[in-house]
Amino acid sequence: MIVLGLGLLPVRRLLVRGPSMAPALADGDVVLVRRGVRPRAGDVVLVRWAARPGQLSVKRAVRPVAGGWWVLGDNTFGSTDSAALGAAEVLGVVRWRLWPRPGRVRRRG
Repeated sequence: MIVLGLGLLPVRRLLVRGPSMAPALADGDVVLVRRGVRPRAGDVVLVRWAARPGQLSVKRAVRPVAGGWWVLGDNTFGSTDSAALGAAEVLGVVRWRLWPRPGRVRRRG
C-alpha cells in the first residue's frame, strides 16, 4: 500500500493507495500518522523499505527484527511486505482514519 503526503510535522495526514491493508484500510482512505511513536506488535504503521527507499507503505507491525520491523499487509493476496522485502523501518503509527469512515485504527491482538 503506497501512501502520499509525508512531511515534517509529528502528525501527518496521508492518502492510502492500494489494497494491501483491506479490510482495515482501503484505497482512498485518508489517515493520520503519528511520527516519533514507538510501535507495538499489532499496530498499523507507516514504513520505508531499504530495498525501495522511495516507497512508503502502510502495513501491520508483527515483531521487531534485526534491522527494523517485520510487517505484513492484512490482505495476504494483495500485499508486498516483509515476506518479500525483509525488515522495514517504521516511520510512524497510524492512529485515525479521517475519511471516508472516521474512527480509530485498531491494533490487532
